[in-house]
Order: sequence, then structure tokens, then C-alpha cells
Amino acid sequence: MMDKNARPQKPQVDMKVLKRVLAYIFKQYKFIFAIAMLCTVFSSFAGVYGTLFIEELINDHILPLVDAVKAGEAANFTGLLLALVKLASIYLVGIIANFSCAYLMVIIAQGVLKKIRDDMFSHMQTLPIKYFDTNAFGDIMSLYTNDIDTLEQMVAQSIPQIINTVVTIVSVFFSMLVLSIPLTLFMVLTVGCMVLITKYIGGNSARFFVAQQQAFGKLDGYIEEMINGQKVVKVFNHEEHSKEEFDKLNYNLRDNARKANTFANILMPIMGNLGYLQYVLIACVGGSLAMAGVPNFTLVGIGLLDLGVIAAFLELSRAFTRPITQLSQQINSIAMALAGAKRIFKMMDERSELDEGYVTLVNAKYDENGKICECEEHTGIWAWKHPHIAEGTVTYTRLTGDVRLNEVDFGYVEEKTVLHDVSLYAEPGQKVAFVGATGAGKTTITNLINRFYDIADGKIRYDGININKIKKADLRRSLGIVLQETNLFTGTVKENIRYGKLDATDEEVYAAAKLANADEFIRRLPQGYDTMLSGGGANLSQGQRQLIAIARAAVADPPVMILDEATSSIDTRTEAIVSAGMDSLMHGRTVFVIAHRLSTVQNSDVIMVLERGRIIERGSHDALIAEKGKYYQLYTGAFELE
Repeated sequence: MMDKNARPQKPQVDMKVLKRVLAYIFKQYKFIFAIAMLCTVFSSFAGVYGTLFIEELINDHILPLVDAVKAGEAANFTGLLLALVKLASIYLVGIIANFSCAYLMVIIAQGVLKKIRDDMFSHMQTLPIKYFDTNAFGDIMSLYTNDIDTLEQMVAQSIPQIINTVVTIVSVFFSMLVLSIPLTLFMVLTVGCMVLITKYIGGNSARFFVAQQQAFGKLDGYIEEMINGQKVVKVFNHEEHSKEEFDKLNYNLRDNARKANTFANILMPIMGNLGYLQYVLIACVGGSLAMAGVPNFTLVGIGLLDLGVIAAFLELSRAFTRPITQLSQQINSIAMALAGAKRIFKMMDERSELDEGYVTLVNAKYDENGKICECEEHTGIWAWKHPHIAEGTVTYTRLTGDVRLNEVDFGYVEEKTVLHDVSLYAEPGQKVAFVGATGAGKTTITNLINRFYDIADGKIRYDGININKIKKADLRRSLGIVLQETNLFTGTVKENIRYGKLDATDEEVYAAAKLANADEFIRRLPQGYDTMLSGGGANLSQGQRQLIAIARAAVADPPVMILDEATSSIDTRTEAIVSAGMDSLMHGRTVFVIAHRLSTVQNSDVIMVLERGRIIERGSHDALIAEKGKYYQLYTGAFELE
């Protein structure tokens, strides 16, 4: 829970981030933005000019008519009507300009946000797996929701309002100097007091609104956590403890929201009443000076205060003080929006995954001389196209799935090595199993083979080629992976299987499903292969989701398969059904298997036993049993995997 005595920080306007946001506007919408700002200026000037026209309306049209009526003379209202039409026209121009600005800024805001979202998502696809391993899913999602929303408000509303406010304040101030310098000086004195009050109240409001948003995030995160873990909560009877934690977070939110909204809600009434008080004081001072016949100094000369000047000045004083409160509020809104934009740009500035590979995967065939060569059509044969820049030649190596690690060291951070001097080889068609406790390094090895991470030392060769020379997209295209955590996407069952090969035919999808022994249960679904999946496949059992994931890997038909706890979520009976399909899937392929169930790795050609990042035993099932080492202890139950 947040310390009650801790003072929430006031948001600051980051000029570098602001320039970057404006760059998005100017790059795409420079002309439209210029028109929108011109409309803002027209709107502001129309309001100021209309207020100044009040002096002419009163002194030149209304007062003469009043004097004529008092003198019993015939009154001519033509001049007054023309003046009113002119005043209405001025305000109509202001209304049209204001509407045009709002309309154009909506177009700009939505266009800019679309571009930012496009850039965010495109850049996110280039980021290494390490970024997603080290950043919370909810935190990344908030970039596309909360932070984008605050940015939209800034672009569509805050920026044009601030420009309108600044233009209004400047134009009104000079207009007041044209009417009366003494009254302007008096008004500046009263406005100074109002600014201090606004700064104090607005500053506190902004600080607590920031704290409120932070409290919202913590509360939302806790609610999501409790919903996902509701079964665990009930199993351990932690309902009361959960409610106590929720009450603490909810109290913190209520406390900050109360303070933020208290300051925000009292600001307008206080400023409104101060505005009325200022209005009365200016009227009293102006009236007193007019009655005393004190000379009225202006930018255009010296005269006397009259009713028209005082009336116009009073309207200008309102037009001057009203934007001050708005300016403070909009600056705070911009500061909070820029805080979100800073988070967005931080993600966009993350370094993309490096790929210096130049060896590519191509369709191949054998020529009349029995040599492998590249071809256009798909033959079912793949080859590595290896250009030798120095010699100016190109060689082709058939993709067979020969994977070798030589003295590999690796650490997720430089300070801590998790793999030590790992050497192994998997010949084409071999099934290699990794066994060991959690954290021994099993999954880490497979992450290095597909270059989710790069090794610190040693070599990994694929068909004799250093994998650092192979383009990552081509390397990963040659690998099929079935993970422990199944990820299904919104769409039909058929589309989810086809995700492994987007151009796969329906027949290939059905064949892959049959290979994974998923065809039978899929056809029992309401719409069979056309059954819609949503929410990660929530309408399927965990085992069924895993079978679809296996079928998805099968349709890709890669020469190398990585099965990371692929049957961990399947019951023993289903595992037996899947095993037959898995044997067919693994036939003729190089396969790396990670499993806690030793029954799934007994038929492996080679079993690697890992402990603390080192291979401590290797051999077939029978050979390792005969050695009576760690694997023997695991198999006989003398030692259990953690």
C-alpha cells in the first residue's frame, strides 16, 4: 500500500517526447495541421473582435438611439440592425472556424495514432524474445490502450485548446490595452492572484490524478490475478486474505481519487466566483474613474472612460481569465499524455533483433549430374543457399537436420552463466531427449538452436553451417516447435492448424490433424474444422489444445522438431493415443524432446541428463540404466525431478 504521507509527483512536460509526437503530426499532416491552427486563430480573433465591437455598438448605435428617444425624435434603427448583423457575422465566422479546427484535429489525431500503433506493432515484431521475457504482458498491452488513449486526447483536444488559449490571452491583452491601460493594470493584479490559486489547486489535482492512475493499475492487476487464480484461492481458503488485500488497494485508489477530484471539482467554482468578484471590482473601478473624469490612457491615445469602453473591457476581462484555468488543466493533461508517449517511444526504441545471416533456405532438386541446385517449384527438397562473397560463388547444402553444439556457454545475463561447455550432436533422423530438473538448461538449449538467444561462446552448426550465418527467418522455417504452453488464436480450428503453413491446402491440414491423432475429436466439434476458437481455445480441453498445436507443427513439415513438454498437459490415455501419431511425425526427422515423464523418452536414440547447465550423462535408455547413475535414480524413483 502506498505511504499516505508520500507526496505524489507532479507530471512534467518532456520536451523531447513532445517534439517526437509533433514530428508525427508534421510528417503526415503538416498542411492540415496548419489549416487547423489557422482556424484556431480565426476563432480566437473573431471572439476578441466581437467583444471590441461592443464599444462601437453601444457608443455609436445604442446610446444615440436612447438620446433620440429621450429627446422625442424619430429613432432610426437601420444602423443598429446593420451593426447587429455585422456582430452576428463575426461570431458566425468564429463558430465555423472552431468547428473546422475540431473536425480537422480529429482527423489528425486518428491518423497519427494509427501511424503510431502501426509503428509500435511493426517494431514489436522485430524485438527479440528477451524483451517479452523481461516485460509483463499487461504492461505491454497498456501501451496500446491507456497510453494511446491519453495521447489521443492530447492531440485531438489539448494541443488545439492550448494554442487557442495562448492566442486568446495575447490578443485579448492587447485589445484591453487599446481600451484602457489603467484598467488593464488593475486586472493584471487580480489575475496574478487567480493564477497563484490555480497553480496551487491545479498542481495538487494533477499530482493526485497521476497517483490515482497508478492505483488503478495496481487494482486492475490484482483483480486480473485473482480472477485467473480463483481456484487456487478457494482451494487454500484465502478468500478473506484476498478481500483484505483488495481493500487495501481499493482504499488507496479511493484516497487518491478523492483528493484528485476534490481539488479538480473545487477549482472551477473558486475560479468562477473569483471571476465574478473581479468583474464587480473592474466595474466599480471603471465606473469610479469615469465619474471622476480621470484621463483614460490607451495604446492609441488619451481619452475618457465611457459606458461603451467599460462594457467592452468587462467582456474582455472574462475572456482573459477564463482560459487561465483551462491552460493549467491542459498542460497537466499534456504532461500525463507525454508520460504515456514516453513509455511508447521507449518500446519503439528497443533494439531490434539483430540478424547478420546471409545463408537462406531455398527449394532444391538434383540436376542431371546428381548435384543439388536451386529451383522455382516446390519439390519437397530444401537446401541452404550459401553465397561465398570473397570467391563470388554459391554453394548449396541439402537440409537434413544435422545439429551440433560445440563447447557452448550461455547466460541470459552476462553475470550469470546457465550453460557450461555443452557439446552434443543430433544426426539426421535421431531423437535426442533432454532430462533434468527445472532450471537445468533443457529449454535453454532449444532456445539457442532456433536463435531466440545467441550464445556467449562456442559454436552451433546446422548441416555443417554456423547458425549465425543463417538468416533467422530461414532457420526458424526449418524448425517445428511444440511448446508446453499452447497458444491458439481467434479463428477456426482449420486456421489455427494452418498457422504452421499459411499456404497449406485443406487436405494437408486434415493429414496433419490425423498424424497428430486430432482428427477424430475435431470432427466431433459443432462445426468440425470450421469451429471458431476464441479466448485461446477456452472451449477446448487442455489436451485438445495441445493436439491442435502438434498438428500445427506437423503441417509445417520441418526436418527438425522441438517438443518442449509437448505431452505434459495430456492425460496418460490421451498420451498413448498421441504417442503413435508423434512417432509418425518424428519419423525421418531430427527431434529434440524435453519431458518430465521418462516414459516418453525411453525410445530416444540419445538421452542427455542435465544438471545445473552441464551434461552429466548421455546415452540410450538401456545404457543409462546400466550405468546406474542419475538417470537410473530418476527412472527407479530414487530421485525425483523438481
